[in-house]
Amino acid sequence: MNNKEFISELANRTGLVTADVQKKVYMVIDAMNNSFQEGDSVSVPNFGAFEVKKKNERVIVNPTSGQRMLVPPKLVLNFRPNIAWKEKVKK
Repeated sequence: MNNKEFISELANRTGLVTADVQKKVYMVIDAMNNSFQEGDSVSVPNFGAFEVKKKNERVIVNPTSGQRMLVPPKLVLNFRPNIAWKEKVKK
């Protein structure tokens, strides 16, 4: 499902105009983005939690040349699904 299909489905389910639904979805995404920028996690009830995690620096080896390189630490976004969703996907 792409973005357009997602917005259309939400509009059909809520009975709202597609443009209004799109604005609301973008507002939610912007609010989540602001939380991620501050390093906060966002929990969606009955769905899961998005959290910012720090990956430590590490050494990698280029398989072609055998050269060792240092990868600096970075922040990554992680999603942890609700236990009920995990079980549904497993089936």
